[in-house]
Amino acid sequence: MNDQVVKKTPNVDFNTPQLLRYRKLRAFKDKLAQVSIGMGGVSVIVAITLIFFYLLYEVMPLFQPAHMSQVAQYEMPVSDNGVKANTVYLAMEEQAEKAIRVTDTGDVIFFNVQDGSAKTTLMLPVPDGVKVTSFSEAATGSHLVIAGLSDGTALVFKHRYKMTFPNDVRVITPVIEYPYGAEPIALDDNGRAIKNVVLRDSESAMLVVGLNADNALFSSYFSKEEDFLSGEVTLEASRVAMPNLNGDIVDMQVGPDLRWLYLATSKGKLDVYDLVDHDSPLLNSRVDLTDGKHQITSLELLLGGISVLAADSSGKVSQWFMVRDDSNEYSLKKVRRFEHSDAAVSGIAPEHRRKGFIVSNDEGYVSVFNATAHRKLLDEKVSDGKINHISIAPRANFLMFEDANAQLVLWHVENEHPEVSWQALWEEVWYEGYQEPDYIWQSSAANNDFEPKYSLMPLAFGTLKAAFYAMLIATPLAICGALYTAYFMAPRLRRKVKPAIELMEALPTVILGFLAGLFFAPFMEVHLPGIFSWLLITPLSIVLFGYVWANLPESIRHKIPEGWDPLLLVPWIALVSWFCFEMSPVLELWFFDGDMRNWLTNDLGINFDQRNAMVVGAAMGFAVIPTIFSITEDAIFSVPKHLSYGSLALGATPWQTMIRVVLPTASPGIFSAVMIGMGRAVGETMIVLMATGNTPIMDVNIFEGMRTLSANIAVEMPESEVGGSHYRILFLAAFVLFLFTFVVNTLAEYVRQRLRNKYSVI
Repeated sequence: MNDQVVKKTPNVDFNTPQLLRYRKLRAFKDKLAQVSIGMGGVSVIVAITLIFFYLLYEVMPLFQPAHMSQVAQYEMPVSDNGVKANTVYLAMEEQAEKAIRVTDTGDVIFFNVQDGSAKTTLMLPVPDGVKVTSFSEAATGSHLVIAGLSDGTALVFKHRYKMTFPNDVRVITPVIEYPYGAEPIALDDNGRAIKNVVLRDSESAMLVVGLNADNALFSSYFSKEEDFLSGEVTLEASRVAMPNLNGDIVDMQVGPDLRWLYLATSKGKLDVYDLVDHDSPLLNSRVDLTDGKHQITSLELLLGGISVLAADSSGKVSQWFMVRDDSNEYSLKKVRRFEHSDAAVSGIAPEHRRKGFIVSNDEGYVSVFNATAHRKLLDEKVSDGKINHISIAPRANFLMFEDANAQLVLWHVENEHPEVSWQALWEEVWYEGYQEPDYIWQSSAANNDFEPKYSLMPLAFGTLKAAFYAMLIATPLAICGALYTAYFMAPRLRRKVKPAIELMEALPTVILGFLAGLFFAPFMEVHLPGIFSWLLITPLSIVLFGYVWANLPESIRHKIPEGWDPLLLVPWIALVSWFCFEMSPVLELWFFDGDMRNWLTNDLGINFDQRNAMVVGAAMGFAVIPTIFSITEDAIFSVPKHLSYGSLALGATPWQTMIRVVLPTASPGIFSAVMIGMGRAVGETMIVLMATGNTPIMDVNIFEGMRTLSANIAVEMPESEVGGSHYRILFLAAFVLFLFTFVVNTLAEYVRQRLRNKYSVI
């Protein structure tokens, strides 16, 4: 019988041509899918790696060290008469093609920077037998200079460089101008030589201070009057009383506001006099720079004239500026100190467009510093002896000085990003005009004397602050909503609720930012008591509603299908919200005298900005909720049903099953959802940009705004100069954001794997 059954069983041929073609096609499709998925994964890794290296490529130039190389060395150019004289002034023009040399005999020689060949020789209108005994520039890079003469007078002139392009060839023509006339200004009526002179010029006035050979100070104040039609400026002179000196004056400077007079004495002291009253100057500050051990050798003002640099015979340079305290009183404060060498400093040359300066000493060393970054960028031996009359080009790319052999030496300087240092980016910096060190981001201003402030701390703080408040709102709502939807809600209702919430993610963030900035922010400001009462009352009202519903007769409760009862909360929450906002004016009148914002500011001292972190938290939380909800709901719904059924069969309640079985099993997915949501919050741009004041401040106050790294990049990248420090620091901010996301995701994956391994045995 069995043999007959076997014989009647039809033979199935699995190797027919059709089945062979089918298997080959399926194998080909499987291989193609495997290769495509693999290539897609590798492409993502390659793309991320390329982004990393591109950001690194843009950032690395910030940290390249400065260097310099000698270009030329030649004999000192002399005037047409061939008479050699001592140099009193040396400077280069914008293109570093032409330079000017002024001698003590009054000769002005314009020459080519590259080879020293003289092009133009002029003579200052100096009387016969009178020599130039001192020289000073009105402001760094202004080209307005003053020459103190041996007869007690001073001459003001300006060297300019006209640029033309005949036959498309650049031609630079140097000229000398006398904006206030070619007549010398009388300083010492007794005709004694002026051994030091300072000029400060403003739109409305000019101040000249001279020191004669007998260590007596003289000063003249000139009020300016400009003719409306001709534009000619006339000066009205008046004398300024000078203080009695405390020792011999080594050097002196005057601030750009014509108020502060800085006097460096041979005893190593720096005196600051207030010239606001021209008849009675007051000693504001007196500091001992060297503790009486060394002598001050040079005194220079940094770009902008706010900071004064004092160098001494021990090779140290210190930075000082006037600081105003809470009582509106000024005093001189030491900001930072720079170590140069043990040899005496022979000269300081401030940069024309940055807060940097170059220091030379008696042993032939040159050092390049940046004040804001508090950084020594370069230290090079460029001569065998003392360096005299060091000068830097306006673009800070060339350096010229006179060596001990009376030869001119030209060096090329590569120093593109001196403002960047670890301290400038991440530590407190004492900026000019501030009472104390602080974290400040302010990349640009209206004037050229501005000190860039590139601290990334306020931006990093703002990024974390925005993400914190967004996650504070989004995480509990999204996770609790996902728990109920996946575990308790009726399947038919779940199929409608989950897509509706996920659809929220399709709403453009620019729309959310627009609504938050123009509608929600002013609404919140007007209804502050209602907002806080809503946050307090709504959770309590939901608990109360649940308690009442659970204690209603079964005949009433059973009229609502199981799992559909959450719909009853919608009108209830709407009613509670309406009640809270209707009661807002009443609460504000009862507890805050009708103005809660004024109460916060005046009574509690809490600053209130309409577009603040609470607005950002609500708007960004709304944007993050769908991401966290969707992933969390999938993780909970994917927990094997036999685990929950087994728990219920053993007598556990649904809530016990949820807490002790479902949540631990789904915890890796929930943790991933939170981390992905946090990444979304950290990288969000438009909501933060539109819903805050976009001010880079460090304040945990929920009623203050902030600026995030991503928003800062979006705002300032279009305005930055390609290749400049600002441009590359913005790329550094993007690099920091990239690394932060990478580290957080890596840590999250590590924690997720630990959770997965821990609860895989359930």
